[in-house]
Amino acid sequence: MSKLSDQILNELFEVGDPERASHSQRFFKTGKGEYGEGDIFLGIRVPRLRALAKRYKQASRQDALEILHSKYHEARLTALFLLVNLYNHADASGKKQIYEDYLENIPFINNWDLVDSSALQIVGHYLFDKERSHLETLAKSEILWERRVAIIASYYFIRQYEFRDTLKLSALLLHDQEDLIHKAVGWMLREVGNKSRPTEEEFLKKYYQVMPRTMLRYAIEKFPEEKRQAYLKGEI
Repeated sequence: MSKLSDQILNELFEVGDPERASHSQRFFKTGKGEYGEGDIFLGIRVPRLRALAKRYKQASRQDALEILHSKYHEARLTALFLLVNLYNHADASGKKQIYEDYLENIPFINNWDLVDSSALQIVGHYLFDKERSHLETLAKSEILWERRVAIIASYYFIRQYEFRDTLKLSALLLHDQEDLIHKAVGWMLREVGNKSRPTEEEFLKKYYQVMPRTMLRYAIEKFPEEKRQAYLKGEI
């Protein structure tokens, strides 16, 4: 491990809060059989992690990847902030390398906040002007976090008013067994609706009666109350 990686990790260890760490381990479901089983927290607020990553702008891609392999959740999140910063300032070749590194290291991007802080910025951005079929491969993975990366990455396309991939991935994930995927798909459908309500409703009218309840609730959260209730009661 590089000297700078050690320095960043040591700074994280120094500012950890055991009481906050205990709360985080409950919040992020780290118990046996839960989605974050075995994850370990230091107890550091996200704004502090972002500030630290910004301060260490001299960190290299290798530094970030070394930190990403830490057993501590906040260290991995800091590493992802470093990677996003590096990606934003990289040339085309550098962006490609970081994108490939990201996909290779998804086993360490293993909680919803880690995915949500990086998949849009790296995977979504990189694939925007490229062939995107690998997102379908990720969406069909047995690994929860690969599936979440796929759908969250499509948020970048939504922001550019491109909805096709989000809708295709949502259909693929319609019968997923994980609540974290239900929430992510519902969230992305809601974001589609924020850009084009008719596009979202066309999808919902086709699938709302078979999609998980949580997914539907997230998708229709911003609908007028009368229409929201109609969807929930199956009266559309």
